[in-house]
Amino acid sequence: MTTNQTNPKVDGFLRKAKTWKAEFEELRKIVLDCGLTEDFKWMHPCYTHEGKNIVLIHGFKEYCALLFHKGALLKDDHGILIQQTENVQAARQIRFTSLQQIEEMQLILKAYIDEAVEIEKSGRQVEMKQHAEYVIPEELENKFVEIPDLKTAFEALTPGRQRAYIFYFSEPKQSKTRESRIEKYLPQILDGKGLKD
Repeated sequence: MTTNQTNPKVDGFLRKAKTWKAEFEELRKIVLDCGLTEDFKWMHPCYTHEGKNIVLIHGFKEYCALLFHKGALLKDDHGILIQQTENVQAARQIRFTSLQQIEEMQLILKAYIDEAVEIEKSGRQVEMKQHAEYVIPEELENKFVEIPDLKTAFEALTPGRQRAYIFYFSEPKQSKTRESRIEKYLPQILDGKGLKD
C-alpha cells in the first residue's frame, strides 16, 4: 500500500513551520502510510489519490487539522469531524492540539483516510446546496414586504451576490444588528450592486 513519495515542497513547508511542526510531521507520516501521493497546494501539504484531492494538513493558532475534501460524505463513527463554518459544504476537519492526540488517534485517522479514498474511487459527490436552500433572514423578508422594490432588486442580483448578502445579514446573533446591516445596504441592493461592489 505505501508509496511514501514525499514532495520537496512539503519538506520546505515543514522546515519553515514555527508551530505544530511535530504534529505536521506525524500527520504526514500517517497520511503517507495510507499510500497517498504528496502534493503541495494552497500553500499546504495536500494528499491525492489518482490526482483527486483527499486530505490536506493545515495549522491555525489554536489547533492543527486534517481537512477532508469530501468530509461531509464520511460516516464519522467517532463524531470527530468538524464543519469549519456553515458555509463550508463539502470539507470537514479533524482538529488536534497535541502530538499525543494524533498518536493516540492514528488508527482512527487511517480508517477515515481509507474511507475518503474509497469515496473518491466510487465517484460520489457532495450534493451542494442550491441557492434556494439558503435561509433568508426574517429581517430581510420583512423589508421585502415593506419595500416591494427591494425584493425585485434582490432577486435580480446574481446568485453569488444574493448569497453573500444572505450570509452577511444572517451572521449577527441579534436581530437589531441584522436589521442595521440590512438598512445600511438597502441603497446598494436597490442599485443592483453586490456586497463588495
